[in-house]
Amino acid sequence: MKNINILKILSVSLFLVSPFPFVQSSFAQIPVKEVPADYGYVVKIGDQMPAFSTTLINGKPFTSADLKGKVVMLQFTASWCSVCRKEMPFIEKDIWQKHKNDKNFVLVGFDLDEPLEKVKKFHQDIKITYPLALDPGGNIFGLVADKKAGVTRNVILDKTGKIVYLTRLYKEDEFAEMVKVIELLLKK
Repeated sequence: MKNINILKILSVSLFLVSPFPFVQSSFAQIPVKEVPADYGYVVKIGDQMPAFSTTLINGKPFTSADLKGKVVMLQFTASWCSVCRKEMPFIEKDIWQKHKNDKNFVLVGFDLDEPLEKVKKFHQDIKITYPLALDPGGNIFGLVADKKAGVTRNVILDKTGKIVYLTRLYKEDEFAEMVKVIELLLKK
């Protein structure tokens, strides 16, 4: 009987202090996701988001420093992308409308290499209210993915700026899991 209790105590202790990320992630309830190589990312889960600076379509400067201490969703999009157009209303409804008033949450879409007026029209036509930023030359996109890999992707960061979830294209199950990841991060 004493041996069983000691084993229970040891296994709980190892679980709580384990250096293995899959154990820590399961303890934190964040799903552990293996990102397929064909997603075209140049970053991986666990990496810090590289520094960047850009401008929102309202003219306000926006930098990676603005993300400090926040749960962040960075969406990469373009007006010509049909899958982006399919996903964006779900981002608006299932993520932005739920969390837009949470001071611990930031959501910004990055439009890949299109001029300001085109991005403003896209923002209006697609009927979203979350902010879009300009990504001239796809330089910010290139920090996270191969520039030839294509848009319709999301990068989720925890409050330390660490990448915790990556998506590619719009897949309902992956999107639903991403929504849960955001909610779990905001509860921490």
